Amino acid sequence: MAGYKNVFKRVEKKYKLTRQQYDKLMPLLEQHMKIDDYGKTTICNIYFDTDDFRIIRSSIEKPAYKEKLRLRSYNVPESDSRVFVEIKKKVNGVVHKRRIAMTYNEAVEFLVERKHDENSQIAAEINYFLDFYGAKPKVALFYDRIAMFGKDDPELRVTIDSNLKWRTDDIDLRLGSHGNYIVDESFCIMEIKISDAMPMWLSSILSECGVYQTSFSKYGTTYTKNLYKNCLKGNYYA
Repeated sequence: MAGYKNVFKRVEKKYKLTRQQYDKLMPLLEQHMKIDDYGKTTICNIYFDTDDFRIIRSSIEKPAYKEKLRLRSYNVPESDSRVFVEIKKKVNGVVHKRRIAMTYNEAVEFLVERKHDENSQIAAEINYFLDFYGAKPKVALFYDRIAMFGKDDPELRVTIDSNLKWRTDDIDLRLGSHGNYIVDESFCIMEIKISDAMPMWLSSILSECGVYQTSFSKYGTTYTKNLYKNCLKGNYYA
């Protein structure tokens, strides 16, 4: 796992961009930021939840504390591709993310078959999450991401995600990134990840482009726009 950071603590701010805002914003960002080593990638995720989607239902109520568990791959994985098992907690607006790197097959053994012998504090937290909720793979989410970091401040991160898709069948990530769109194709989601205050130059750029912070969750939006209706049909709340 050398070369990979596995523990993160930061504040994440989200913005919904139109195509016009994106076209105006990108040249300004590139004056202060560089695209990271991944370049443009397709992010592939599996989110773990209960059969009645208890975890995401709790999350969209905006509690002071919330958590989620996901399996993430950078591009469509093969069985021996490196992926990340991530447990993400948000406490009073501050995000704490901890992750373990392993192969896709090892991740399935660990999370689904519960066979992989991963011995670490992060693994213990993930195992507790799985046991406490009885969580299982429920939704696959995909999006194309451009990731950037500050030229003067590498801890400043900006990601822009487009072509947001979801599916609940064929959850195996090796089957590709096809799915239904979460939001209109003309929109993208930007996240600014900071460990301290936002730099003035970035605040000025956002104001110049008419870009304002919003509340947005890819998984939460997928649930409220699509999965909620299916839950009602399945009498999950009876």
